[in-house]
Amino acid sequence: MDWIEFALAMGLFLISHRLPAALGVKAVLLRKLGGPLYMAAFSLVSLALLYWAILAAGRAPFVPLWEPQIWQRWLVNLVMPVAITLSAYGVLAPNPFAFEGRAAGFDPTRPGIAGLTRQPLLWALALWSGAHLIANGDLAHVLLFGPFLLLAVIGMPVVERRKRRAMGVALWQDLTAQTALIPFAALISGRWRPRALPSWRRGALALVAWACLWHLHAPLIGLWPGP
Repeated sequence: MDWIEFALAMGLFLISHRLPAALGVKAVLLRKLGGPLYMAAFSLVSLALLYWAILAAGRAPFVPLWEPQIWQRWLVNLVMPVAITLSAYGVLAPNPFAFEGRAAGFDPTRPGIAGLTRQPLLWALALWSGAHLIANGDLAHVLLFGPFLLLAVIGMPVVERRKRRAMGVALWQDLTAQTALIPFAALISGRWRPRALPSWRRGALALVAWACLWHLHAPLIGLWPGP
């Protein structure tokens, strides 16, 4: 029964991200609610289902695959602030290339987070899932975090192709001139030079989110996150 609960939780989470678009429900809700309200509602449902899947993985039979090491927990603690920061700056930012961004207000000469990476939320997902996959060496958590890592890695080129096809090659090249998919690639190559400091409000949001997740990890997940 423990495996059945885990399979059901993971299945519902994955279906919730695919079925609404396939059935046309997403388009209807976007028209009725608007982008920001829809994203807020969708995020709450996703978080609830994700939380259920995490708890179900913890209740599933323990099948060890590798021995946990202290460096693995250090890895999670070093990676998570980066993932949270990418999420804070990526969600609803002017970014026509990512599904979590918005096209309105995007200036290709001042690309903002897209200058760092066009897919900040998918990179955040990859960092979160990859670090937790390494730190949890049992079958249930591999089955939990592995699909999220694959979703993030495979999803990046898929989203890029869809956006490029929708925009057309010429417009895509104009809008992406100072951006990159790989983090810091545009900065290192010299194609992007930030003209302003990052938003302190989003930075403060990232700091608050990190502090909340750190302190709530033990009571909500059942495991102290410190190394």
